[in-house]
Amino acid sequence: MKRIFFILLTLFAVQISSLAEDIHFDNEVYTLKYSSLAPTTNGYGNEYFKKYENVSNWTKMIGIYYYPNENNPIKYAEDFEKTVEKTDNSVLLKFIENKKADKAAISFLVNGCENAKKYFEYDIYKFEKHPTKGMLLLKHAVKHFFTNDNDINLIAQKVKENNDKYLEMIISSPIPPVIEKDIQLND
Repeated sequence: MKRIFFILLTLFAVQISSLAEDIHFDNEVYTLKYSSLAPTTNGYGNEYFKKYENVSNWTKMIGIYYYPNENNPIKYAEDFEKTVEKTDNSVLLKFIENKKADKAAISFLVNGCENAKKYFEYDIYKFEKHPTKGMLLLKHAVKHFFTNDNDINLIAQKVKENNDKYLEMIISSPIPPVIEKDIQLND
């Protein structure tokens, strides 16, 4: 009985890991570890994390979000930009839109705290039309933890130096297909 259970568990794990290809971004590998239908958008969100990281414990992640009822990525991105600018704990870095291609990208910082550790979350989002219906959002996020002003200055310098590079990488990256299945892996 234990052997059958182990075989079924192994097959299940192989099946989940084969649902999506790993994402390679900036010389790092990200694996799909979370997928769920979002009730507010009625679309799936897929979140990819580095090995040994997951939705509740991560330093870097890639997200792919499907918005089936949003048909104007430029307008959505412009509204998102306004929200970032109005939010007290965030700072807009750059907003780019390409009306001909119906795409936009944004980079910003969000100040947060996790387990009594302060951090800046550096986010880059790309908004583009879905091939058949709606809109896709591609997200790359990195948490930069800090303890003092020197750390903050180093983070600011690093983000400033690399922001254009990461924006270009996100803009030129194709958005992988959305996996429409509920998945939650904690490894």
